[in-house]
Amino acid sequence: MGGIGHTSISPALASEGAGHARKRNVGVAGLDSSPGSMDDVEDAETRDDKRRQPVKRACNECRQQKLRCDVIQDPWTDCSRCRRLKLDCKIESNFKRVGKRSRNAEMEREIIELRKQIANSHAVSVGQHSLPSAQHTPKQEPTSSQVSPARVYQTPSAMSAADQYMGSHEAVASLLDLRSGFDANYARNGNQHFKRIEDVAVASERVIELFDLFFTYYHPFLPFLDRDRLPEEYYTVSPLLFWTIISVGARRYQTDSNLLNSLAGPVTRLVWSTLADVPQSYHVVKALCVLCSWPFPTSSTSTDPTFMLCGLMIQIAMQLGLHRPSHTQDFSKYRVELIEDELRDKVRTWAICNIVAQRVATGYGQPPCTLYDWTLSSQESMDPNFKLPESIRHRLDIEKFCDKVTKALYTNRRDPVGLCGSQERSTLTSLLSRDLDELETQLKPSSDCITELYLRAANLHLHLSAFFDDPTSKDYRERLLSLFFATTTFLEAAMKLQTQVGQNLSYTPYYIYQMMVAGGCTLLKLCKSFFAAHIDMDYTKNLFNRTIWAIRGVSVISNDLPERLAEVLAQMWKLGSAPSPQPPPDGAEMDDSLMLKVRCRMSMSLLFDSVWRWREDTRTKDRNIEAYLKNPTNPDSNESSASSSVGPPRTSPRIVGGDPSLAPPLLPQSNLGVQSTPDVGTLPSGFMEPNYEVFDPLNWLLDGLVDLPYPYSVSGMETQGIA
Repeated sequence: MGGIGHTSISPALASEGAGHARKRNVGVAGLDSSPGSMDDVEDAETRDDKRRQPVKRACNECRQQKLRCDVIQDPWTDCSRCRRLKLDCKIESNFKRVGKRSRNAEMEREIIELRKQIANSHAVSVGQHSLPSAQHTPKQEPTSSQVSPARVYQTPSAMSAADQYMGSHEAVASLLDLRSGFDANYARNGNQHFKRIEDVAVASERVIELFDLFFTYYHPFLPFLDRDRLPEEYYTVSPLLFWTIISVGARRYQTDSNLLNSLAGPVTRLVWSTLADVPQSYHVVKALCVLCSWPFPTSSTSTDPTFMLCGLMIQIAMQLGLHRPSHTQDFSKYRVELIEDELRDKVRTWAICNIVAQRVATGYGQPPCTLYDWTLSSQESMDPNFKLPESIRHRLDIEKFCDKVTKALYTNRRDPVGLCGSQERSTLTSLLSRDLDELETQLKPSSDCITELYLRAANLHLHLSAFFDDPTSKDYRERLLSLFFATTTFLEAAMKLQTQVGQNLSYTPYYIYQMMVAGGCTLLKLCKSFFAAHIDMDYTKNLFNRTIWAIRGVSVISNDLPERLAEVLAQMWKLGSAPSPQPPPDGAEMDDSLMLKVRCRMSMSLLFDSVWRWREDTRTKDRNIEAYLKNPTNPDSNESSASSSVGPPRTSPRIVGGDPSLAPPLLPQSNLGVQSTPDVGTLPSGFMEPNYEVFDPLNWLLDGLVDLPYPYSVSGMETQGIA
């Protein structure tokens, strides 16, 4: 028993080993039971042999991947994984695992070197000054005169070799930064840091500047983000939200007017790649709210994905449980701890999500996918965490009214296009007008110019239904007069925004531009009908004149939809028939020229109907379509006369700061084609590029008639199959 007491036994073998030794000692009746017995010596030698055996190690490839390895060292036999993958199976004593970040850093360095060589070759081929090879010439630090502030936004292939080349010290520093957890989307260049998406790099100080532009000029129209948070914090929670803010801030960025065009392709691809990942973060919903309010410019509504992204925005928000923010645990398989700040942020996000969805639906003439449930109901008796800021709550009430208008007037299940009956529509309009008056009274004490603008847009959305009325109805003239007043008050509110300190019509969301176009079409249609005898024509022409300039001022880049539609409105004024000189007698049959043929786009049916009629008029009257495409505001002139025509020089309404004095000046009516005689004068045609596809709501009319090139390109999006 003494031998057993001095022998260490593993726990797994304690019971069996000890029992066996105990039986053996009892059987021999005390023989060989001393501590120095032969059995104990043999056991000790066996243990020493086991200690002397070499430790089994995995091969290099399995150690790199941290996988179990079955390699046999004596005799050497490759492991099954290396044999299957045909890898070099070996064991090296000095082998160390290589981190993915270090490997990625090395690849980034090689990419920069290759791009530098391509830039050098291109410079030599075009006869420019050839840059010295990085292999023979040491890196020179660029001076302030060599590198302009705007250059940091160029793609690496467009940068100078001095800016692109990363020397050995910088490469080592970059590798060390990446190994220590440095953000892989940062690129180091001397003492500057660049935030990069694909091949577009933005310096850190420019990031701060763009964020400041966004929160100063754009955010007041959709106030739900925290301005006190740093840009890096936004990037941490959602890269898509970060780059969306950068893109919106770059819409009128004077330092680099090409930045928006460079970001359009990469950010659009980032949108779809982010949406492909499930589950999402509710910060992605914030990014979609901003993107749907200020989408990337496009030249055709058929390539605009805003309405589709709006639906995804609502569905993602509901999948994450934003409509039940206090019960987020029901929508997650992980344990969720409710934090008051995050709860309030989710309530605000859900409110803004519905506000944006309602505006998108109204502007595009589609049914809304909003959900105004308990979370967004009355705010008086709720938990403080569910109370919305006043600015958001007021605008939510306005969009709730727009939803009420849409459901009351355009969702009749008994009608093929969803319209309610003419008599019923008149009654509902009167009731909704009273509701709007009550809402206006409720919001008036604390209303600002932006809230007032949204309220006037809701009023226009209500009264645009007058175009669906039967001309024989007794209150037809009264309904048209209410529509005229609703249009003029909205457009005047939009023009008034130019005079506000720190505000500008050029920074308004896409929804305001859409309602401005609807207002312009309303003025045009009323002025070219029998109703012209009931309104002040001089004032209406002047307002239409200013509306064209305002729509053109909303344009972000040349040849986008606002610029095209401004030209289309001018051409429709020129080609329209003259108004009736005298009003019809009270007992006479009313003219039905104001009734719409396109009736399925709700209140925006007017816009689509106007463009459709314009195209039909162009085709049926045997006019030269190609002449209209080259010179839409004066198609009867040839190239020589068009080139020699006198027109105002184009001021750049897109590069406008907060100073109202920088807004584009209003030109005399004689220069804009809106005169007392509609047949005289035209808008200058220098705004339009020749041979482009005209405004294209549903690819009507021109398909198959004219083989038109498509020059508009946003950073190669068409070639990627995205735009």
